[in-house]
Amino acid sequence: MNRASFEAALVGYCAAVGTVQLERHQAQAGEIAEVVLNRPEAMNALDTATLQVLALTFAALRTDPGVVAVVLSSASERAFCVGADLKERARMSDAQIMEQRPVFRAAFGALLALPQPAIAAVHGFALGGGCELALSCDVIVADGTAVLGLPEASVGLVPGCGGTQLMARRVGPGRAAELIFTGRRVQAGEAASIGLIDVLVPEESARERAIELAGQIAVNSPVAVRAAKQALRNGSGLGLVSALDVEDAAWRTAAVSADRREGIAAFAEKRAPAWPSLAGLAGSGPEEASGV
Repeated sequence: MNRASFEAALVGYCAAVGTVQLERHQAQAGEIAEVVLNRPEAMNALDTATLQVLALTFAALRTDPGVVAVVLSSASERAFCVGADLKERARMSDAQIMEQRPVFRAAFGALLALPQPAIAAVHGFALGGGCELALSCDVIVADGTAVLGLPEASVGLVPGCGGTQLMARRVGPGRAAELIFTGRRVQAGEAASIGLIDVLVPEESARERAIELAGQIAVNSPVAVRAAKQALRNGSGLGLVSALDVEDAAWRTAAVSADRREGIAAFAEKRAPAWPSLAGLAGSGPEEASGV
């Protein structure tokens, strides 16, 4: 299956389920993939079908060499995502809830596994699993309507899609404990002040700013950006000596790449680089990248 047919199949599957849309934006180099949560009647609550499509979509984007950045956005006017679909869950037995658990982990794991930078465009409510979707991205862009929180304890649960770990890495263990134990909601201004939001923008501009930011990233070497992401992710929580070894491995990956040679040549010649890692994309795609 070539890239065009794979894309058509994926888009067709997304359209059939209807709760996720995949859009592509041409950047100066490569493409920006926008994954749009599209279940506005439920404020993008995560039911089983939506989670399955998200897992498939992120897995496909992971192996697409033409995608240099991913934006996660919402088609709902009221929410980014309000987390797990509790109406669906209320109909489940304990055994069925446990059976659903791997579906959640697969979707969030596929997002975390993206080698490309991932940017969340948040407006309205981002609660529970919705907050965890944002936390699973590398950068959170949010507008003034954003309300974030991990209220799982209020319904007898623990954040289970990275919330306990990712929140602590963003805001520190003490503040993460306070937010998770109380389950309180955090307004945009406070979220920005504690580092839960990275870029705070005027209302109704989060998606536009996220795509703009993705375009700024797309100008740079995909090899270097992906290596830097790995250094940031894999070095977090390590001691300084071990973390510097992680950084050194990322530096070596970029230093021996054709992108590094082209980047220096372009700088010396005062021209825009043509990244070799993005060359020859016509006709390539998930099939070639993954062997599927």
